[in-house]
Amino acid sequence: MTPRIENLGPPRELGNALLIGKAGERESGSSTIRHQHEVAQLLYGISGVMRVITPYGQWIVPPNRGIWLPAGVWHEVYMLAFVEMRTVYIHPDALPNLPCCVLAITPLLRELILAAVNFDQAYPDDSREGRIIRLLLDEIISIPTLPMVLPMPEDKALRQICDELLSSPDDIRSSSDWALKMGVDARTLQRRFNKTTGMTFGEWRRQARLLKALERLASGERVIDIALDSGYASPSAFSAMFKRQFGVAPNAFFK
Repeated sequence: MTPRIENLGPPRELGNALLIGKAGERESGSSTIRHQHEVAQLLYGISGVMRVITPYGQWIVPPNRGIWLPAGVWHEVYMLAFVEMRTVYIHPDALPNLPCCVLAITPLLRELILAAVNFDQAYPDDSREGRIIRLLLDEIISIPTLPMVLPMPEDKALRQICDELLSSPDDIRSSSDWALKMGVDARTLQRRFNKTTGMTFGEWRRQARLLKALERLASGERVIDIALDSGYASPSAFSAMFKRQFGVAPNAFFK
């Protein structure tokens, strides 16, 4: 599919980094078509959970987090719950080296985004608006990124494995089992997995389970059901792995 290009007009000089800000709401189950922008985008979810698909993998964006999408990167956005969002479009040269990433939105950055959404599209560089945007950019590059990405391999055989694991998170087949199904040895499977995703088979499956669990947590499902459906022997084992990855226990994540 050829991505649709959204043209927000010719980029201004770097001094006017903010091109436009938008506020919006999307219903659960809705989605965008595959598209791309000529400018960078910071997509911030005040409430709800989004799944964002890019050429680099799938990203989960929980409430009070944001995803940075560089200029020219195609993406699709799926609303996993009712989503209230704020979006700012930024000059493509403002942060040229920042890749796709999910950001922990700080209270300061949140207020800067909410202020920027109300700006006129044109403002003097030496103005309150200009100073707010410069601070917004400084805050973006200073805050931590979050491990919310699931890289998807381009290798067709590995992609089939990944699709099966995504549809059945409780699948316990080992890398050796999958290698046998592919007709290769386990070392070859691991090498190909690492080359195309940057993860081992075990790391990728663990990340897939945790991100799928995150989606279900956002829907209010019980931790015990999610843990057992994700292939964990007990809720405590699931909680320990979740906390190791995300820094908080599952029942505290959305608080």
